[in-house]
Amino acid sequence: MPNPVEPAALRPARVPPPATPGTSGLATLAIAVVTIAALYLGREVFIPLVLAVLLSFVLAPVVNGLRRLRLGRAPSVIAAVLLALGVIVAIGTTLGLQVADLAKDLPQYQATVQRKVSNLQEGVLGRANALISKVHHQISEASDKATAAGADAVQAGADAPKPLLVKVQEPDPSPLALAERILGPVVEPLTTVGIVLVVVVFILMQREDLRDRLIRLFGSSDLHRTTMAMDDAAGRLGTFFLAQLGINAAFGLLIGVGLWFIGVPSPILWGVFSALMRFVPYIGAFIAALFPLALTAAVDPGWSMVLWTGLLFLIAEPLTGHVVEPMLYGHSTGLSPFAVIVSTLFWGFLWGPIGLILATPFTVCLVVLGRHVERLEFLDVLLGDRPPLTPVENFYQRMLAGDPDEAQEQAELMLKERSLSSYYDEVALKALQLAANDYQRGVLGEKQLETIKGLTQSLVREFTKRPDEEPAGTPPKTHAEVPTLAEQQHPKNEAVPGQAPAPDRRPPVWRGEAAVMCIAGRGPLDEAAASMLAQLLGKHGIGARVVPHEAVGREAIWTLDVTGVAMVCISYLDISGNPAHLRYLLQRLREKLPGKPLLVGLWPAEDAILSDQALRRQMGADFYVTSLRGGVEACLEALEQAIAAEPAGAVRAPSAPAPV
Repeated sequence: MPNPVEPAALRPARVPPPATPGTSGLATLAIAVVTIAALYLGREVFIPLVLAVLLSFVLAPVVNGLRRLRLGRAPSVIAAVLLALGVIVAIGTTLGLQVADLAKDLPQYQATVQRKVSNLQEGVLGRANALISKVHHQISEASDKATAAGADAVQAGADAPKPLLVKVQEPDPSPLALAERILGPVVEPLTTVGIVLVVVVFILMQREDLRDRLIRLFGSSDLHRTTMAMDDAAGRLGTFFLAQLGINAAFGLLIGVGLWFIGVPSPILWGVFSALMRFVPYIGAFIAALFPLALTAAVDPGWSMVLWTGLLFLIAEPLTGHVVEPMLYGHSTGLSPFAVIVSTLFWGFLWGPIGLILATPFTVCLVVLGRHVERLEFLDVLLGDRPPLTPVENFYQRMLAGDPDEAQEQAELMLKERSLSSYYDEVALKALQLAANDYQRGVLGEKQLETIKGLTQSLVREFTKRPDEEPAGTPPKTHAEVPTLAEQQHPKNEAVPGQAPAPDRRPPVWRGEAAVMCIAGRGPLDEAAASMLAQLLGKHGIGARVVPHEAVGREAIWTLDVTGVAMVCISYLDISGNPAHLRYLLQRLREKLPGKPLLVGLWPAEDAILSDQALRRQMGADFYVTSLRGGVEACLEALEQAIAAEPAGAVRAPSAPAPV
């Protein structure tokens, strides 16, 4: 999202008064403490609201489907909420019946557990218990000898009067207290469900109004982009929650059916419990397995049922987590593993068991908002699974560390989703610009600069055989999908379309292996940028060679071999705000190569030459580009112009005479 210029930026800057050290930090800490205290103390209010928001995401696709069937908004919302209420009531009734059946057979299960414990005591556990008892007896004898001196005092106090025992008997509860004790555990969940459903109705009825209020708070300066981002985030969250709910429900169904085949009592209860616990990341499914395992140990006189139950969970959880989930919504929820653990502990501490279930969905909501709302981007940085460094920063850091292998590994990963020219433009060139800026500021030394230059050119050579094309399997870009803030900073441009015409269709000067001469600017890293451009030209069928800046100096240019040169491309990462040397270089090239098209590649797109038409005419170049992709396209355009300018029949080379 672009940052508009604030009105205050147009006024003269005023020096703020000196702030008390630590005031802002203390204020931030105080706000955090107050927020956590409010979440903890107001959990009875916040939990229904969060449940309502998450349920609205799940029901939003259902409401949209009903509206596509020509139902109005209100009937669609009411039908979806009634459907959710019916599912909740059906599940609650079934669970109640299952718990009642399980409680009826508890005495029988207790007897089975006692028999198993007695059998274990007679075996290895019994021998271990005897050894522990023997050690305890020896310790007791030693302690008795130590306390023998106090036996007389104890005997002397034996004649003291014994205290009287007082028994407090509570009165019989009143009918009202008895009704409250019985109905309290039932009324409270029903009240929560009612509040949640009422809030869901209002959220679904006023989705657009709530969205507009969020836009007003977070993105009123760019209404179109913020609206599209909000709609995209809501659609993605709805799809994710619906998919996760379906996956967990399928997991619970699989567990319930498997336990029914094994013979475990109340399989529906444990299936629903497993589905709910699977919302808890990493350990939820294993916690859900403990209760069926304990029950099977109480039901089965042997141990076969316990083994089958454990095997069921060991197969179902990896199958769901590593096969089904990646097929539906990818390998990740968008959260870092550390963020998942911290959020689970945080919400579990604040809101108890229901906080464990809501931790991951609620954190996903925060991360999605952080990826689309600029003011909340810190949530994506803290909780998301994006790398801490951008690809540009990572490239520059690896080159500074002298580790091109890791930079190449990162490049290979990015090239699975974008073309080589896009990687060069959006990552490699921008990283070289960072290095050039640091060198101008005196931060980067000569030795480090030479290391970066050499490693970058070696990395370019590694991609000699890789074509500049879109990778296979890349999904087409749709206008409905809004890029995140990170994607806006590092867009993915498409590869250069098409190839140069066949050599026999070109003018003779364009057929050589060095038809384009790529001249490096006078910057220390411009030669690396020129190497990238020459490589991309070769991948699109145009021969090119790289010439260092020293070869086109005032005296050296007249001895430069320009045989077979059809076009000249000059690469500049930075012209340092003084284009005079560029103007003189172009004049010398005009004299050396009259009539040849000249291209200037200014990789910093904000340079003044690109916006000043008069300055561009004064420079005298034929093409100005700001990307390697644009440079390749300009060379292809110059070749097409050269073909069109040739007289008819002069382009195609004469065919060899037929053999006698």
